[in-house]
Amino acid sequence: MTTSTTFLGLGAMGSALAAAALDAGHPTTVWNRTPHRARALGERGATVADAVEKAVAGDGVIVVCLFDRPSVHDVLDPVADGLRGRTVINLTTTTPDEAREIAAWAEERGVTYLDGAIMAVPEMIGGPGSEIFYSGAGTVFEEHRPLLDLWGASTYFGPDAGLAALYDVAMLAGMYTVFAGFVHGAALVGAEGVSATRFAERQMPFLTAMVGQLAGLAATVDAADYTGAGQQSLRFTETALDTLMRASTDQGVDPAVLKPVHDIVRRQIAAGFGGHGTARMFEELRSTR
Repeated sequence: MTTSTTFLGLGAMGSALAAAALDAGHPTTVWNRTPHRARALGERGATVADAVEKAVAGDGVIVVCLFDRPSVHDVLDPVADGLRGRTVINLTTTTPDEAREIAAWAEERGVTYLDGAIMAVPEMIGGPGSEIFYSGAGTVFEEHRPLLDLWGASTYFGPDAGLAALYDVAMLAGMYTVFAGFVHGAALVGAEGVSATRFAERQMPFLTAMVGQLAGLAATVDAADYTGAGQQSLRFTETALDTLMRASTDQGVDPAVLKPVHDIVRRQIAAGFGGHGTARMFEELRSTR
């Protein structure tokens, strides 16, 4: 069974989502603030709306994929009266609290709301490795699961609309710090004429092996036992980071990527935990909410 679907926002990601629905035979309406972005989808059979009011005039599910939270309100607020009784799936990247605010806005206006966080780049949509997290209205997740599964593996985290965004930002924090660490390393060897491509050939298998340590690190954090045998101490880690920062300076590379980690380690040592394992950094960072 196909679902009539309206897509609001046709950037690279929104266009990929709409194309997957269109290819699967879903009657598809598309709208974008700059109309030329809708042209290719229109040529493939999508109905192109020239105004948001016309785009949401039907009775199907509405998929929103815009730039940020303010843009969601800029687009939806003027047509709020026409959304009562409708279903909105918002795949715009937001913070957890922003997702909850939009969910509350939707509830006040009689809109059934599901929030989503896309763990993929546009080229991956509908292919291997694409995954989307969801939270909010479980009824929407179950009813529209065939549509959601067109885009990637679908995971539902519960009725709290902010949970998908929470997992999203938590996972992206790891991704961006890995990327930053890689380009820092590339800058180090690049100072001696080594290409980033050649460095990546060495770095990738090493990082893959290091990722295998995460399960043990997680167990240590959950147990809050940072004194067990085999853990690298914070004092040792500080010495290692000192060496990395000096080497960076010697190579003419800004150590800015390393400094925040170094500062966290030093604060924990100053607090009397130098003999504890490096995983104790979690205690410095953990939420106090």
